[in-house]
Amino acid sequence: MRTMSQATEAARVEALVEALPFIQQFRGQTFVIKYGGSAMEDEHLVERTLRDVVFLEAVGINPVIVHGGGKAITSRLREAGIKTKFVNGLRVTDAASMAVVESTLDGVINPMIAAKITEFGGRAASISGRTILRAARVPPQAGAKGPAVDLGLVGDIQSVVIAAVKRAVEVETVPVISPLGMDANGTVLNINADVAAGAIAAELGASKLIFISDVRGIMRNPAQADSLIPSVNQDLIGRLIKDEIIEGGMIPKVESAVAALARGVGKAHLIDGRVPHALLQEIFTNSGIGTEIVS
Repeated sequence: MRTMSQATEAARVEALVEALPFIQQFRGQTFVIKYGGSAMEDEHLVERTLRDVVFLEAVGINPVIVHGGGKAITSRLREAGIKTKFVNGLRVTDAASMAVVESTLDGVINPMIAAKITEFGGRAASISGRTILRAARVPPQAGAKGPAVDLGLVGDIQSVVIAAVKRAVEVETVPVISPLGMDANGTVLNINADVAAGAIAAELGASKLIFISDVRGIMRNPAQADSLIPSVNQDLIGRLIKDEIIEGGMIPKVESAVAALARGVGKAHLIDGRVPHALLQEIFTNSGIGTEIVS
């Protein structure tokens, strides 16, 4: 009679066998992973996700991480006595706020992610987005009420200088990139991390753009666990935005994904980083766990 231990080991082997054709298919391809949300707030969740990233690199896939940090930034701004204001999902960023944003992203979150990857046996290269993302200030944004608001040091990406990222990938090192940009005058700008990930994925010609956050994917009704939409295309996305099924912080994710697909990225995925090994489940199983976005 098979023991429980033997059954468990057999299940693990079966999982590896199931993953084999996906490993063969994706070997040598580049995946850009945008990592953010509350999935970055719990140390155990962070460790599971970054172990998955190291696994991808170990089987010959080239992962590139673009990280967020909104919740950590908001917390540090609060500690500094600086109020946070958002307009159309973008953080209003004055000079004092920008100092906190930059120190949090480049001084805390980016090196933490790189260190964890190294701890798990991978290699990582910390890259500040300001060295590769050329940007210009966004124009004033009209809010729900009142006149347009000047967002301050918030940027739109104009171009991506991708050479440093490619060099890291070529030597089997995981680039870890912060969502900062720099304008023509050398001023550092705050960039939406979803937008940064999409632009970098397009510039790299990535086969996948994966958004890891704290939502399961696109839900017809977030209160209903069985309302996940497993696959969408550009036309359906437009209808879902119009019907306000896609709203808030999900909008820049899907718009960045659609823009990246239009520039040659193969497929985009929205997955919940709170699910154990969500990244591996989405990539190496037939059913996946989130929402895929296709052309």
